[in-house]
Amino acid sequence: MNRRRVAVTGIGVIAPGGTGTDAFWKRIVSGAPATRLITTFDPAPFRSRVAAECDFEPEQAGLTPHDAAHLDRATQFALAATREALTDSALPRTPDTAHRIGVSLGSAVGCTRKLESQYLAISDNGRRWLVDHTRGSDRLYDYFVPSSMAAEVAWLTGAEGPATLVSAGCTSGIDAVGYACELIREGTVDAVITGGSDAPIAPITVACFDAIKATSPRNDDPEHASRPFDRTRNGFVLGEGAAVLVLEDLETARRRGARVRAEITGFASRGNAYHMTGLRPDGREMAAAITAALNESRLPPAAVDYVNAHGTATRQNDRHETAAIKRSLGAHAHRVPISSIKSVIGHSLGAVGSIEVAASVLAIEHGIVPPTANLCDPDPELDLDYVPLTAREHRVDVALTVGSGFGGFQSAMVLTRAEAA
Repeated sequence: MNRRRVAVTGIGVIAPGGTGTDAFWKRIVSGAPATRLITTFDPAPFRSRVAAECDFEPEQAGLTPHDAAHLDRATQFALAATREALTDSALPRTPDTAHRIGVSLGSAVGCTRKLESQYLAISDNGRRWLVDHTRGSDRLYDYFVPSSMAAEVAWLTGAEGPATLVSAGCTSGIDAVGYACELIREGTVDAVITGGSDAPIAPITVACFDAIKATSPRNDDPEHASRPFDRTRNGFVLGEGAAVLVLEDLETARRRGARVRAEITGFASRGNAYHMTGLRPDGREMAAAITAALNESRLPPAAVDYVNAHGTATRQNDRHETAAIKRSLGAHAHRVPISSIKSVIGHSLGAVGSIEVAASVLAIEHGIVPPTANLCDPDPELDLDYVPLTAREHRVDVALTVGSGFGGFQSAMVLTRAEAA
């Protein structure tokens, strides 16, 4: 039996530096970082006071005043990105086909913003050990259970197939898209609304990353704080945002005349069973995921035209990822362009994997590789082509995007130009 193929027919993006897919693409191609000092709360007590915030107005994005008041910011992002993706795909939805449409959403920290504000409300700003639940919102349970985000997307779209929330740290977004692909390939559904959303810029998240010194303390120069692969890098910059894609069975999409933006031909995930935050320097777990994704795509390493890197700007991740690319792609690793868009939009945890999938689709469509911003002083230990500072015109028929997360999660996905698959 022939395996069903998976097409991307719609994209919606909420990201720092511009709302909407077009604004997102223009921003990352420009190489102009959207990082700045945190504005949503007073960051003065923290070691790292830099983030990449979205300039997001819920009602301008199509949300009702009720949704703007009661939904967590991450859920709002997901709904806004879903609206754009559905408009882009023109996916038909009827009562007869609703059960053939699923939802697969990724999030690392769920409804963090609302959970933190609700805790402050019911504990009198942390002064009460025994909290007063009557001071809390009647939506508190929704904030506590991250799957409520997937349910909101299903309600918005009328999708009655499987509705799932994938939470695997910083690979949540790419893993949710990978799970969506499997739902289509196995025939459970014909289409999936999938992606990731996170809004982690809150005191509790900033404090957690401060504690392990994972984020950059370059507070005097926020625009240049995120420096993947640079010798002077000193940690990642927290971000926020969402990307939602409409995936369909390729033949079904072609029959209805949909625009096929790209095909997802391979996905794989591995765990290192090694350390909660540490990575082996040889990159073998990520390399294994890359190799498995290429094997599923039936493509050799030399077919890869662009690598969208995880590229966090932490010393151990950049070394680990460089080693993994060399290990999996062999000699071709020195020929393929690689870049990290986190240098522009920061690291939005569980959302960023899906945002990077969207960037890979757009690189295929436009024949442009986005640059790695702020890469002015390359680390001599990292000797691959990281496309510093300026975007590069380059035909991309096959894009590889990778993710790495605390807990040892390593994921890889292969996307191809539809006619080249």
